[in-house]
Formats: sequence, C-alpha cells, structure tokens
Amino acid sequence: MLERKSIDNSQIREQAKKLGIPTCDLLMRKMMELSGFENIPRTLFAACPNSETVIKAALRSAQRANAPIKFAATLNQVDLDGGYTGMNQFEFVKMVKLEAEAINYNGPIIIAIDHGGPWLKDIQSQEHWPLKKCMEWIKKSFEAAIEAGYDLIHVDPTVDKTLPAGSVIPIDTVITRTVELIEHAEVFRRRHQFPPISYEVGTEEVHGGLADLSVFESFLKGLKTQLQNRGLSDVWPIFVVGKVGTDLHTTTFDPQVARQLVQIAKIYGSFIKGHYTDYVENPIDYPLSGMGGANVGPEFTEEEYNSLLECENIEIRLNRQGAIAKLSKLMESLEQAVYQSGRWKKWLLTEEIGTDFFSLTPERRAWLTKTGCRYIWSLPEVVKSRLCLYQNLIKNGYQAEIIVISAIEKSMDKYLHAFQLVDLNQIIQKVL
Repeated sequence: MLERKSIDNSQIREQAKKLGIPTCDLLMRKMMELSGFENIPRTLFAACPNSETVIKAALRSAQRANAPIKFAATLNQVDLDGGYTGMNQFEFVKMVKLEAEAINYNGPIIIAIDHGGPWLKDIQSQEHWPLKKCMEWIKKSFEAAIEAGYDLIHVDPTVDKTLPAGSVIPIDTVITRTVELIEHAEVFRRRHQFPPISYEVGTEEVHGGLADLSVFESFLKGLKTQLQNRGLSDVWPIFVVGKVGTDLHTTTFDPQVARQLVQIAKIYGSFIKGHYTDYVENPIDYPLSGMGGANVGPEFTEEEYNSLLECENIEIRLNRQGAIAKLSKLMESLEQAVYQSGRWKKWLLTEEIGTDFFSLTPERRAWLTKTGCRYIWSLPEVVKSRLCLYQNLIKNGYQAEIIVISAIEKSMDKYLHAFQLVDLNQIIQKVL
C-alpha cells in the first residue's frame, strides 16, 4: 500500500474521511444544504495554477476571504514531465501544502486535474501521438495524481486528432473513453486503498459536443449506463462541464442556458461547472443560476504580466534617476522567450498566419507575449531577469513580489465575493 499525506487538515476533509466519500463531493453537498436554508447560493471557485505566483495569490485570497480554494491544473501545467510550471503532481501538491502552511491557511484545499484526456496535452497534438499512446500517458498521469493526493480528476476525452478537421467527436466515443479512464483511475485507487476521489466530466467547450441540450442529457444517460455495466455504479461525477456562453473569446455568461443545464444535471446528482470564466462580465449570476463551480486561468496570467510591466516601469524610472545601475529588461526577456517557444503562433489571426513575429505591430507582439508568457515563466533566463527586477526594486523600498501577488489577489477577490464564498469555511464548520 502506497502512503500519502493529506493536502490539508480541514474539518470537511476529516469528515469526508470518516464518511468514506470524496472531499469535494462533501464540500459541494454542504454548500447545497447551506444554500437551502440560508437562501445564499454559492459557486466553488477554481484557480488554474499557471505559475507559482498564482498559487501564492490564490491561497492568500482564500485565507483573507475565509473561503475554500480549488486548484485545477491542466496536464500542460503540471504533469509527469514537469509541464510548463516545472512541477510534477507530487511537487505541485507539496508546494501548495508548504505555501498554505507558510501563511497558516487551514481551510479546505481541493487539488484537481483539468482537461485530462488524449490530445489535450500539447505535445500529444504537436507530435501526432496515436490514441493508444495518448491514453497510456493519461492513465499514468491519473495514477500520479491519485498517489500525490489530488481530490478530483476532470476526464475530458472530447478531442480526437484522427478525425477530419472540423469534425465533432461522436458522443458515444466520448462516453466509452470517459468510462475507460474513470475505470482505470478507480482500479488503481482501490488497489492502493487511497481515499475516494471526485470526478468531473464533459466537453472542452472549444471543441463542441455537448452544447445541444438533448445531446447533453443523452451523454449523462449513456455515461450512467456504461458505468453501471462496468461495476462502477457507486462512481458518479460531481461536476459536468457546461457550455454557458463563455469561451476563449467571449466573456458573457448566459444564465438562462445555465439554469437549463443545472436542472438536467440535478436529476443525475451532479453540478454544472463553467470554464473560461476569465473576465466574465456578470460573475454574480453564477451562483444565482445554480452553477456549482467555475474555473479561471488566463486572467491571472494577464494580471501577473501587467503587474510585472508596472514594476519594470518603476525600475526604468529609478534607473533614469540614477538609483539603479543595471536594468532587468524583463519584458524584453519575456518577449524573446515567448517568441522562441513558438507558442505565439496558436493565437495568430487568419490574416497574420505565416507572418514573422517581429513583423507584427508592437501592440500585437505585446498581446501575444502577455497571452503566452504563462508557458515560459519557469525558464532560467526569465527567472533570472525577474529576480533582477525584484532585487532592483527591493533596494529602493518596493516590495516587488507583493505588488505582483496583490494584483492577482485583487482579481481573485472579485470571484470569491461574487460567488458568495466569503466566510464559508466558518459556516461549514458549524454544520459539520
């Protein structure tokens, strides 16, 4: 039997352990119970840990709000190969635990895989991996996550690179692969006697598949049947991803569609999860519409970039005043690193395809750098430039890291308040 330490010692986790149910499942059930007699609906906030700074900011924001915090890490971010954060599953959990202990945050921390499925890990698409190789990798990633202490796995086999461009993967195929991955995770978990974990299922919105309400319900019905046929009737996803109006390019949440999806999911005992909640115009509508959870990610990368730009502008001013001898040139380092990574190409407009990076306007290069910088935060040359910036400002009385963390925290605070999570930790303790 493998052993692992709990990510936290919160009351909700201890209770879940006693009851033999997943921590996230119990948290969501308690939130629903409280909503019933308090008439205060709530939505669980999840931060995508695209940098160490975002992790620190999320924990501090949760501590100040006395709210639970969930981290939803893609396999591009955190995985066996280190991802672009440089962390595997074990290192990620360890870092979150250490950062929580450093600030004495003792609330519930939910650790999750986001978009665990074939070809959703960039290298698998770039190198045209066959399905079998993709699935084998994903299964090993799931095993590592379970062993490291993750609480939830998002099973998302909604991409199929073997299909013609523009094709939507058949729902029956999605169901079959979803069940295969859940079954593998459960067999591994039970074999090693790890505590029960939660699951999230559903399409990656960008790729379509569950937008139609009838298809959405048939997916849940088929999933339930196949899980039962595999002897997994006691396993059911706490979250189902719903297409609720937001995606990579839209920021308007559709309450009407959300309510329809919520009602369907409720029949099956699940909550609806929203993705691409970044910069959403109406976050207060999420709990009012019955949304169970929402993920936010790219927004925090932008806030991190903008605050670093602000710090560099201070540095330049101090340099002109003679207070700093050598500039960090962090923005220049970021741009060069993003360019060399090639990541910027995925966001080119149709009319820009084939254009050299440095032939684009300064505004477009800045936008592409801001959007792509999450992939290169951990590169040695970027880390070196960032450290130089911080040291230059610290020598002149500016707490640079605090400036950056605070900017991200402010962005997170907005969601914790809109989702009505403030003081939830204290409230839950009273009803456990």
